[in-house]
Amino acid sequence: MKHINQQEWEELVANDPNAVILDVRTPEEQAGGIIKNAICIDIYKPEEFIAELEKLDKTKNYYVYCKAGGRSANACQVMDRMGFAQTYNLVGGISLWTGELI
Repeated sequence: MKHINQQEWEELVANDPNAVILDVRTPEEQAGGIIKNAICIDIYKPEEFIAELEKLDKTKNYYVYCKAGGRSANACQVMDRMGFAQTYNLVGGISLWTGELI
């Protein structure tokens, strides 16, 4: 896992053909907007979370965010233990995000 800020995130995602964006917030939080092209998997539902992670391509690079950066850091740790090649945690989460949301 690597912790990155929004500027690093945007540069890396723009130049990474293997980038996958993962939002680990609750559906209620996601209703306020998500980063474009994000896959939404609620980390607060652990069994479903793990089951959904198992379906993902572990060779891709995952850019993970939550509200403030704590849950996404935990998600990255879980993903790293599961054998995902590369995970990036958005420092400060969506609460510090100044980019576009959909």
